[in-house]
Amino acid sequence: MAPVLTERDLRLDLFRGIALWLIFLDHIPSNAVSWVTIRNYGFSDATEIFVFISGYTAAFVYGRAMRQHGFVIASARVLKRAWQVYIAHVFLLAIYLAEIAYVANSFDNPLYSEEMGVLDFLKNPDVTIFQALLLKFKPVNMDVLPLYILLLAWFPPMLWLLLRAPSIALISSAVLYVLMWFFEWNLPAWPSGTWVFNPFAWQLLFVFGAWCALGGAQNLSRWIGSRFVVGLAIAYLVFAFCIAMTWYFPRLAIYVPKFVGDAIYPIDKTNLDVLRILHFLALAVITVAFVPSDWPALKSRILWPAIVCGQHSLETFCLGVFLSFAGHFMFTEVSNRLFMHIAVSVGGIAIMVAIAAMLSWYKQAERQGGGPRPPAARPGLAGGDA
Repeated sequence: MAPVLTERDLRLDLFRGIALWLIFLDHIPSNAVSWVTIRNYGFSDATEIFVFISGYTAAFVYGRAMRQHGFVIASARVLKRAWQVYIAHVFLLAIYLAEIAYVANSFDNPLYSEEMGVLDFLKNPDVTIFQALLLKFKPVNMDVLPLYILLLAWFPPMLWLLLRAPSIALISSAVLYVLMWFFEWNLPAWPSGTWVFNPFAWQLLFVFGAWCALGGAQNLSRWIGSRFVVGLAIAYLVFAFCIAMTWYFPRLAIYVPKFVGDAIYPIDKTNLDVLRILHFLALAVITVAFVPSDWPALKSRILWPAIVCGQHSLETFCLGVFLSFAGHFMFTEVSNRLFMHIAVSVGGIAIMVAIAAMLSWYKQAERQGGGPRPPAARPGLAGGDA
């Protein structure tokens, strides 16, 4: 049986918190500050980071529960968390739709409804709400939580297999990914199209994260730490950066051989293109090489804001979706100058940190007051009973 880690790695919370900030910045349309996010300098973005860490933390929490209490109890906890995320998704959807509809009507600007993908809701609210409850209708920026709900609902049998035959579990996940490309599997969306994040594809990164948590990372440690692998990762990141620059400076495209362009394009985010996976893995290799788990800065006040957001990822993500539209409103109705972009971006992150800090304080006060003790590991979106 695969080993289950017992010690929490603060790097998980740190990079999940940073990913939440990057997702918030990327969700604000035409946000100049989003140029600092990784999506502009390579093939992957914060979504890959988030899905991988969520798979890792899900295995960290529920793998231990499955070993100690069995398949049924652990599965019940996973499904309970999936239900909690589903409820959060429904509440966020209601608030998000109300926010957009109120702004569109108050400022007599129907473009808000069209840009944010809620026009169908305003035309047919009854049908749209029903489709939203089925996770088929998803406004702009509301695609992540449905993906996690499905990944969690599907996770118990995969976790059982990961604990007993981790290699077979990872291979089966990879086979599903390949079959997805071969048969073009995806889930239908409403009123048309398919899911923006294809769960048949993104499950691979989630399972890989879980596999790493259950001993896979230890098995790969000697390879990840080698100079050859680190050098290869750096070379791939440089290659991805050069390709990304051609998207913004078309004149540079003449230096990319035609056969290279034919081989790499299109780089599909919906189906988690292999180039995106490799880019994420290269970033992970560099991170593990240069940010050790015992890095003293992980316990410093400088990194605490990102860590505390990562420890309350569900609440922080939902707040970020709400604030991203508020930022879009500020750019449209108040000012679109660079100063406003910076103020909205910094202010939004500050609000996210403040709410996460308040939640952290509340849990600590609850513990000191004799209330129910929260779990030792805070998995956020991926799992946990809190």
